Amino acid sequence: MTTPPWNRTRLRSNNEWLLLERLRLEGPASRAQLARDSGLSKPTVSSALAALEQAGLVREAGTHAQSRGRVAVLYEPDPRAGHVLGIDIGRARLRTAVADLSGAIVARTEVRNRGRGALTVADAAVACAEQTLTEASLTPSAIVHTAVGTPGVFDLPSGRVRYAVNLPGWGRPGLIERMRARLGTPLSAHNDANLAALGEYTFGIGADSRLFVYVLIGTGLGMGVVADGELFLGAHGAAGEIGFLPIEGPLDGLRHLDAGPAATAPRRGMLEDAVSADAVVRVARALGMTGPLTAKRVFDAARAGSPPALAAVRQEGESLALAVAAVTAVLDPDLVVLGGGVGRGADLYLPTITRTLHRLTPLRPRVEASTAGDDAVLLGALTTALRVARPLVFERRSARQRGG
Repeated sequence: MTTPPWNRTRLRSNNEWLLLERLRLEGPASRAQLARDSGLSKPTVSSALAALEQAGLVREAGTHAQSRGRVAVLYEPDPRAGHVLGIDIGRARLRTAVADLSGAIVARTEVRNRGRGALTVADAAVACAEQTLTEASLTPSAIVHTAVGTPGVFDLPSGRVRYAVNLPGWGRPGLIERMRARLGTPLSAHNDANLAALGEYTFGIGADSRLFVYVLIGTGLGMGVVADGELFLGAHGAAGEIGFLPIEGPLDGLRHLDAGPAATAPRRGMLEDAVSADAVVRVARALGMTGPLTAKRVFDAARAGSPPALAAVRQEGESLALAVAAVTAVLDPDLVVLGGGVGRGADLYLPTITRTLHRLTPLRPRVEASTAGDDAVLLGALTTALRVARPLVFERRSARQRGG
C-alpha cells in the first residue's frame, strides 16, 4: 500500500521544521552534523535543507574544515525571513523595538508617556512604534506579529483591559483594536508583568529556573509566573495579580477594608497600596522627608544615608517580604526576581527581605534583582511575538515554495 501524497508532504514539512529548530536552538551545523543530531538520513537532510534554503528560511553560514582536507558547508536560519514588533506601555515610559527572527533587535525607541487619556496613550504608543519601523527601514507589512505589554489583563471577548487602574481610562473598550488598526499589523495584548517574567526567563537571571516568579514593582504591582519556560496565566489570565492580596497589619499607609454591607472591593489592591512607588513616597513623607519626592529620589537619599529614606526603604522591604512569603507558600518557586522602577532599588532592601522572610516562613526561595532591568517587558513582548511569528513564517514560506 502506497503512502498518500498528503502524508509524504506532511513528513517533509515535519523534517524541515525539525532541522530549522535545531539550527535555531543549537547554532550553525553541517549536513552531516544535522543528520547525526536528528537521526535523519543524509539524503533526507540535504533535500530538507535545499527546500528551506529555496524558501528563504536558511542560509549558508560559512564552512568547517573536516578531516582529509574536506570542507563542510554550515547552515543557519535566515533571520531576514521576518520581523516582529514589541511595545511596552507604562505610565511613565513607552518603549518599542523591532527584532528579526533570530531575536536580534534592529531598532528601538523610548519616549516619555505624555498621554493624559487612554486614546492619547494608545496613539502615542503607535507613533513610537512607527518611529521604530522607520529607523529599521521597514513597513508594517514586514511585521509578522506585534506583542503589546500593558498593565492589567486584556479580556478578548469584551475587548477591554481590566485592572489597569494606574492608566486612566485604559479599561475603555476598543483601545487594543484601535492600536491594531492604526498600526496595520497583527497584534496581541499581554499583561506587562507576565511579559517581564518571560523576558527575564529568556534573557535574564531566570534562565535556569524550573519555576520562578517575577514581581514587577513600579506605579503598580504585578507578578508573572514561569514554569518550565511557559507562562502560567490562570483561568482568566489574572494569575499574578498579587496587588489584590487582602493583607492587613501594622504597615503605615495600608488601607483597611470597609466592613459595611454595601462595601465593594477597591479598584486598587491592598498590597499594591503598601508596596508600589506611591507607597514608598507616602511612607517617606510620613517619616519626615520633604520637597518633590519620587521613589527614585527616596532610594537615592537612602544611598546617601538619609535616616527617613532608609526607614522608608526598610518598610518597603518588610512589605515585599510579606508578598514573597505568601507567593512562596502557594507556588514554591526556586527564584523570586524583583523588577520595575522600585525593583531598581532592590539592592537596598534585599537584606531586609531576607531577614523578614526568616521571621515569617521556613520556605525561603532565592530572591534577586532583575538583570533584564527596564527592558524586561519589552524583551518579553519580543519573545512572545517571536513565538507566534516563527511557525507562521515557516508555514507560509513552505506553502509558497511548494505552490500551496
